[in-house]
Amino acid sequence: MPSTTINVAVIGSGYWGKNLVRNFHQLGALKAICDTHDSCLAAFAAQYPSVSRWSSVTPVLADPGINAVVIATPAETHANLVKLALLADKHVFVEKPLALSTTEAEELVELAESRTLTLMTGHLLRYHPVFLKLKALADAGELGRINYIYSNRLNLGKIRREENILWSFAPHDISMILSLAGEEPENVTCVGGNYLHKAIADITTTHLNFPSGLKAHVFVSWLHPFKEQKLVVVGDRKMAVFDDGKPWEEKLLLYPHEIHWKDSLPVPAKANPETVIVTQVEPLREECAHFLECAASGANPRTDGREGLRVLRTLNASQRSMDSGGLPIQVKSSAGGAIIAASAFVHPTAHVDPGAEVGPESRIWHFSHILASSRLGRKCNVGQNVVIGPKVAIGSGCKIQNNVSVYLGVTLEDNVFCGPSMVFTNIINPRANIPRMNEVRPTLVKKGATLGANCTIVCGNVIGSYAFIGAGAVVTKNVPAHALMAGNPARRIGWMCACGEKLDETLICPGCNTRYENDGDGLRRVGANERDASEGKRSLIP
Repeated sequence: MPSTTINVAVIGSGYWGKNLVRNFHQLGALKAICDTHDSCLAAFAAQYPSVSRWSSVTPVLADPGINAVVIATPAETHANLVKLALLADKHVFVEKPLALSTTEAEELVELAESRTLTLMTGHLLRYHPVFLKLKALADAGELGRINYIYSNRLNLGKIRREENILWSFAPHDISMILSLAGEEPENVTCVGGNYLHKAIADITTTHLNFPSGLKAHVFVSWLHPFKEQKLVVVGDRKMAVFDDGKPWEEKLLLYPHEIHWKDSLPVPAKANPETVIVTQVEPLREECAHFLECAASGANPRTDGREGLRVLRTLNASQRSMDSGGLPIQVKSSAGGAIIAASAFVHPTAHVDPGAEVGPESRIWHFSHILASSRLGRKCNVGQNVVIGPKVAIGSGCKIQNNVSVYLGVTLEDNVFCGPSMVFTNIINPRANIPRMNEVRPTLVKKGATLGANCTIVCGNVIGSYAFIGAGAVVTKNVPAHALMAGNPARRIGWMCACGEKLDETLICPGCNTRYENDGDGLRRVGANERDASEGKRSLIP
C-alpha cells in the first residue's frame, strides 16, 4: 500500500479524548473534532480554529477528506462506531477495549482485514519507551526464562460508573503481560470487591495461567491511598521492575538475583539493581505517530485488532470468573480460540469452534458442535448430535436434547427445554440453489418455555415465557406466555403453570397454588404468589 497523507477526526474529546486531540494536532493530522457536548466543541474553537467541529458522526464519516478516525467514547459505543467507520472506509484507532464482546471484536477484525484498513487498539503502555526496552531485553534472553509476571495499577479515583475497575485499569496490564508471554492464558481466575456500588467492582485481582507454565497476576484498584503502577517480571537469570511512578531515570531496574541450589534446597543470591537508561518521550505521542505511520504505509500496528481481541478474550474470561465467585475460566488460545469455563464438560467427540463460549458447569455431549461466536450460559445441558450456531445466544439452565439444530437467528433465554429432534428454521422460503442467509428471520424463545419432541418452530416467531409446545406441533405464529399449544398448525388448547402443571379454568395451579390472570398477551402471575412457580413446585417435593 503506498504511503499517503492521513487526516484524522477525533470522536469523543472528553477526559482522555482531549489528549488525543492535542497530540494529533501537534502531529499535523487533526482535521475534525466530533463530540455530542457543545461545550466541549466551543472550548476547542479558540484553541484549534482551523479544525472542523461536529456534534454528529454522520458528517465525519461522509467527509472524503477524512480517511482516519480516532474513537475515545464510552466503551459500550466502541463496536458500533468502529463498524460504521470501517464501512465508511476509514482507518480506525479505538481506545480500549476494542469492543465489549468477543463476537463483536471478531467481526470488526474481519471487516478491517477484508477492506485492507488499519484497525488499532489503544493499549498505551505498549508504546511506553520503558516497556519497549523491557520487552527488547526479554526477547533477547537477558532475563532468561520468564517464570512469573506481576502488575498493579492502583490509585484513588477516577471512579467510574460506566465500567468496573477491571475494564478501566486492567487492559493495559493484560496487554503488556500477553506481549511478554507471547501466548494467551489457558485459564484465568478473578475475584473482586464491590464497596462503593453493589454492581461495580472497585478492586480486582486476576490470576493467569499460561500453557508454558508462566504465571501472572494483575491487581487493580481505584480505592488505594496512593498512586502506584508497577510491572515486575521474574526471569531465571534476572528480574526487572518497571515502576511508572519513579522519575524517568529510575523507571526501569534490573535485579541480577539468582536462585542457587544447595543440598537440594533453593537459596536466593541477591545482587544490587542495575539502572537501565531510556530516552524520555511521551508514550501517547508515540502511539499516535505509530497509528499515522501504519495507516499511511499499510504496516501492521503493534496493537492491532487481533491484539485487542486477545486482550478482550482475557478480560471477558476474567469478568465471567468474577461473576461466578472466582471459578477458573478456561481460555483456549489461538490453537482453539474458544472460551470454555474450567467447570464445563465437553465430550472428546464434541467440538467447540474458535470464538464460541461455554459457561460454567455446562455439559456438551457426544458428537455435538458449537459453531463460531455462539455462547452458552451457566449449567446448560447439550445432548448428543446437537448443532448450535453460528452466532447463537443461549441463556443459562437450558436443556437441548438429542438431534436438535439451533440455527443462526435463534435465541434461547434462560431455562428453555428443547425436546428430542425438535426443529428450528431460519429461512421462510429456502431453495438449495439460491443463497438467502441475508433473509434470516429471528426466532426468540423466552424464559422457561418447553418445546416438545419433534415439534417444529417456523422462523420469525416469538415463543412466550413458560409456553408449552406439545410433541409434533407445528408453530406458525407467535405463542402467548404460558400457552399450551398442539396440532398442525399449532393452536392453544390450554394454559400451563411455570412449574409444568396444566391449569384449569380457575387459572390456579393445582401443584404450587400460583394464581394467574389473562392480560390479553398471555398469562401473568398475580397476588401473594407472584414468584417463580417452578421454585414453588420444587418446594413441594420431599
